[in-house]
Amino acid sequence: MVRLDRIYTRDGDDGLTSLADGTRVAKHALRIAAQGEIDEANCAIGLARLHLADATLGPMLARAQNDLFDLGADITVPGDDPADGALRIVAAQTARLEREIDRLNEALAPLSSFILPAGGAAATHLHFARAVVRRAERAASALAAAEKVNREAFRYLNRLSDLLFVMARAANGAGAGDVLWRKGLTRDL
Repeated sequence: MVRLDRIYTRDGDDGLTSLADGTRVAKHALRIAAQGEIDEANCAIGLARLHLADATLGPMLARAQNDLFDLGADITVPGDDPADGALRIVAAQTARLEREIDRLNEALAPLSSFILPAGGAAATHLHFARAVVRRAERAASALAAAEKVNREAFRYLNRLSDLLFVMARAANGAGAGDVLWRKGLTRDL
């Protein structure tokens, strides 16, 4: 368990921060940027939870938030070896998301159009969280182009954005409140 007696340490005042292995890197380093995007995704999910009345979606999001802390820990340890002793996202976490997606999607009508990130407050916040998770995925991809990263981290982020999309539809009255994209709607106005 982590114990923080003081919140500020002054260690980052020079623009550097420490990775989990003690390596000092610039705060704008790709690894730190990816971790920051994951943190922001976690915050966006927390905000979405404020707007949920659904007793099913809240616990799913709470699990995802905990997983995102695991993912942040994973990203802060350079490398991709699951046997290195670092906390790593594992396939079972991604598989759980897939089961949750399948279970929620069963109650939704198939899509006949793309949908806009709109509808009720809960759905709109879930769509926003999905977009932030996609940004975290892009940051992790940029990191992986330069350094080794746990490949399951990508699968997890990709599946999490899918889950948030399906949750947004569920929160929009099982899709009844989805706002459909109307191709070229304003071209002739």
